[in-house]
Amino acid sequence: MQARAALASVLAVALILSGCARPHHTIAPAGAAQPERSTAPATPSPHPTVKKPAKPPLRPLPAKLPAGLGRNTGVRPVALTFDDGPNPAWTPKVLDQLKAAKVTATFCVVGREAQRHPELIRRIVREGHQLCNHSWRHDLDLARRPVAEIRSDLARTNKAIQTAVPGAKVPFYRQPGGRWTAEVLGVAKELGMRPLHWSVDPQDWDKPSAATIGKRIHAATRPGGIVLLHDGGGNRAATLAACPKVIADLKKRFGITRLR
Repeated sequence: MQARAALASVLAVALILSGCARPHHTIAPAGAAQPERSTAPATPSPHPTVKKPAKPPLRPLPAKLPAGLGRNTGVRPVALTFDDGPNPAWTPKVLDQLKAAKVTATFCVVGREAQRHPELIRRIVREGHQLCNHSWRHDLDLARRPVAEIRSDLARTNKAIQTAVPGAKVPFYRQPGGRWTAEVLGVAKELGMRPLHWSVDPQDWDKPSAATIGKRIHAATRPGGIVLLHDGGGNRAATLAACPKVIADLKKRFGITRLR
């Protein structure tokens, strides 16, 4: 009996020392439910930030317009040009007025608008007017971008035009805002297009009244002038209202010609 009591004392001491007798380490009886372990997913480590390559800086604009821009018809009659279309609200009405006056014009079209309204490109060509590439999305800084980017933009615009009218000629390019550089001139010529500028800008894009547009064109036009107007890029109601008198005045004083 003494041996058994001594053995029990030794076991009790061993249990205490091993920690098995601590209250918070109680042993669950067989068959009892075990506490659930957390199944929440481990918090993922944050992904490393990937820096996008910096865009190349824009080239500065030249101090003056480059040489070689088309700014005169070369003959006494003047030329009409319309920018930023085709637009389904305004371009058909401009075409109607030109048809009624029996004159032709040059339409400087934006590529994405040509893609959206191919039927208007087809009508422009069908009625004897000329086409001019005016960039894909009217990017005022296009001429300052890398040459490869300029080339891609102009080629994409020509493709949209020629998808609407297979084989259509696009003899001219006009830089948005007239913000020319030697680089955009070079790309336009490489793609078979002549740079088309202007000599008369009534600033109809700023939405002056029809009377103001007419007065500005009358005062600024000289023999061989190239007149800048808009059939897209915003509300062109004033331009449309000014056109009949403008066309009649220019026909009487100079005549209106097709660009060569």
